[in-house]
Amino acid sequence: MNRKRVQKADTRTAKSRKPDINPELDLHAMTVDEAIPLVQEYLNDAFMAGLKEVRVVHGKGTGILRQAVMRELSKHPLVKSFRSGGRFEGSTGATVVEF
Repeated sequence: MNRKRVQKADTRTAKSRKPDINPELDLHAMTVDEAIPLVQEYLNDAFMAGLKEVRVVHGKGTGILRQAVMRELSKHPLVKSFRSGGRFEGSTGATVVEF
């Protein structure tokens, strides 16, 4: 299965350069144990890159991953708010995060 992974910025580049961050993190087919560390890293990187809003795609499935992502978002210090995706944002299969 093709998984999109968030890549760290090359630390050898100039410190002022913002890393290129995809505004969407895809967690499909991941377990909670695999996904949560990626969510934490992704949120930090996206904030540092200056993104104001991102989308975390977790799929609908049983809802376990969605619940774990929302628990993580509720305690993450950089997250201002979050909500389920709208009609054209993935509905309950995605969570939109605002910094």
